[in-house]
Amino acid sequence: MNVLKFGGSSVGSVASILNVKKIVESRKEPVIVVVSALGGITDLLINTANRAAEGNDSYYRMYNEILDRHENVIMGLAAVTDINAMRTSVHNMLDELGNIFRGIYLIRDLSDKTLATVVSYGERISSLIIASVIEGAIHVESRELIKTEKQFRKHIVDFKLTNSLVREKLSNLNSVAVLGGFISSDKLTNENTNLGRGGSDYTASIIAAAINSEMLEIWTDVDGFMTADPKIINNTYVINHLTFVEAMELCNFGAKVIYPPTIFPVYHKNIPIIIKNTFNPECSGTLISSEVKPQEMKSIKGISSINDTCLITVTGLGMVGVIGVNYRIFRTLAKSGISVFIVSQASSENTTSFGVRNEDADLAISVLREEFSSEIEMGEISDVQAEKNLATVAIVGENMKHTPGIAGKLFNILGRNGINVIACAQGASETNISFVIELAYLRKALNVIHDSFFLSEYQALNIFLSGTGLVGRHLLSQIKKQKEKLLNHNALRVRVVGLANSRQCIFNREGIDLDNWEEELKSAQLKSSPDFLKQEVIKMNIFNPVFVDCTASPAIAGIYNDLLGHNINVVTANKIAASSAYENYSGLKKLARKKGIKFLFETNVGAGLPIINTINSLINSGDEILKIEAVVSGTLNYIFNVLSEDVPLSKAIRMAKDAGYAEPDPRLDLNGSDVIRKLVILSRESGYKIEQSDVEKKLFIPDKYFEGDVENFWKIIPELDAEFEKRRKKLLAQGKRYRFVASLDNGHAKVELREIDSKHPFYHLEGSNNVILLTTERYKEYPMEIKGYGAGAAVTAAGVFADIISIANIR
Repeated sequence: MNVLKFGGSSVGSVASILNVKKIVESRKEPVIVVVSALGGITDLLINTANRAAEGNDSYYRMYNEILDRHENVIMGLAAVTDINAMRTSVHNMLDELGNIFRGIYLIRDLSDKTLATVVSYGERISSLIIASVIEGAIHVESRELIKTEKQFRKHIVDFKLTNSLVREKLSNLNSVAVLGGFISSDKLTNENTNLGRGGSDYTASIIAAAINSEMLEIWTDVDGFMTADPKIINNTYVINHLTFVEAMELCNFGAKVIYPPTIFPVYHKNIPIIIKNTFNPECSGTLISSEVKPQEMKSIKGISSINDTCLITVTGLGMVGVIGVNYRIFRTLAKSGISVFIVSQASSENTTSFGVRNEDADLAISVLREEFSSEIEMGEISDVQAEKNLATVAIVGENMKHTPGIAGKLFNILGRNGINVIACAQGASETNISFVIELAYLRKALNVIHDSFFLSEYQALNIFLSGTGLVGRHLLSQIKKQKEKLLNHNALRVRVVGLANSRQCIFNREGIDLDNWEEELKSAQLKSSPDFLKQEVIKMNIFNPVFVDCTASPAIAGIYNDLLGHNINVVTANKIAASSAYENYSGLKKLARKKGIKFLFETNVGAGLPIINTINSLINSGDEILKIEAVVSGTLNYIFNVLSEDVPLSKAIRMAKDAGYAEPDPRLDLNGSDVIRKLVILSRESGYKIEQSDVEKKLFIPDKYFEGDVENFWKIIPELDAEFEKRRKKLLAQGKRYRFVASLDNGHAKVELREIDSKHPFYHLEGSNNVILLTTERYKEYPMEIKGYGAGAAVTAAGVFADIISIANIR
């Protein structure tokens, strides 16, 4: 025999009651029907009683509204049933209710016992109405079956007595039985009690477990458990199946589909629950059972939240290593009837935080301060603190068990979206990760989590790469090596859909095979040019596009504006655009912001070092860049580091080129133009409007060595070897080294060769490393130092790759 529970708007109108009648009468065997009060009646009963207790005459108007609501429903059912006997019975109960309201009004008092009697009329009347409508149904008085006893200010079901009474009355039915949910009575006094919020679900579960029902059916006004709250997130969908554990976790953290205690009675009897929609009975709904389905691909089943959270923290060094502190905390709360729904404790044992409802917060603080008064007085425990206006969020799923990366992905998503986690908890069962955040961020948190975990199995980035030289090759190699890991562990699919060098280009919206890209590009029929490349990228019109520039071409830099204008992200290692005329640089950044896409050029300075991002972070958080000192030419630093008695200047320059540190034409490094570009970019990102022509230059190689072609340069550069060796020896004797330094001070930009002593941070810079010192309003006395590899194709490609991956965070 199945137990069916109908509640909320499922019994809120004549039409919904007729739906209940149709569903129940379609069953071939007798069923037990549990109903809640007519929709909205319980709140109206409580509010009317409170008005009466206040001596407010408006209670009478509200009482008349209760009369009218029930009368309208009864009269609306006249076409399908004989309403006379039902109407008489309902009117008699409403008259009793009216007398109770008048008594409350006269004595100006509303006890818990009286309120329990008042609210019982909702289910008593609704169950009588529905029993009269369903053909052949009998009405059963719930208060005679569901018996409670008082514990910690709450009425707890006496299951032994209740089960006995339910079996005796309902086990051998030959017809439909209808009874009200929620209501109960004290086992000793028979006074009216109730099972609390959502108690009608609980009533149905108690009865189903007592008679060993085949199925508990919860009929409501939604299609089932949703992946998240549809009032907050538009693209939720119904969860077809949950385990008992998953359902309990979701219910405990705010999912209002069923009342949390509902699950316990049927769980112990292994009786499945199905959630169905009274208004959409054809929908399959959500089945809750003990079965775990590992074949279900998604790691988490749903997201639930409690928007009524207060986090209480007990802290103090006197708690460390002391046995029984937590026992005292939770014993004290239990004695006061305070429910805790999340607990987070530091491993050092000096802090325990837990979440309670805001309405319980003041009482919790009071009883805990009393419990630990002596420890607080002695300073062993700090004063108990409460932080209100918070929310608790839980992600739930049995498939999270032994699945690495779920927590990492969750907190990464939250962090990228600026959502601070105040406290978190995860049990060893791994079915629930819960965390507390500010209430103001709840909607944002739910949306970003749902978007990342539910909408698709992965996010895709479609890349167009221009430039297949050293940096481009390394980038393709890194993408090839990392793509499976990114897909499997980060749910990010990186796909190269376009490749171009200065001669040819290929496009494939399904993705280019990175094992054979070089052969495919060599045999390509499409001739490459900046304008053709721009047209093809725009024409493909693919989602999440990223144009990547690994060239040094001014013409390629010239197509950025059109690409950004068509909502195509741009990631570039090419310094030309960001160091071009300030108006062009500023226009590109403004266009990207306007379009909500990315124009990223982190590798323009320091290869893979996080220099530009750091400057942006400082400025965006309100800091001001006062001064920059930097060694940002890996090439020049390499040259000055390898200079020795055996390695003259000309050989050092050739070694830098052969090692891949120098530009193909090393004069671009030696004439300071590369450093000037980098300094201009850093200055602009720091908030200064500077052109390349504004930079003061003090170079170490005379202008004549930059005349003519590069072959001529290699012929004449050895002329400087002897002079530089003389200067090198002098510096060595003084304990100094050469460093080509870019600086910005009070808006004045300069590049120059400096003699650096051993006390300076630049002195110990090795190889091709870069170092940047940032003096800001916050970092005045001790400048911020960023140091590391600043040149080389591999680290530059890695920096480009990092920029590409960051595009995945745009949602």
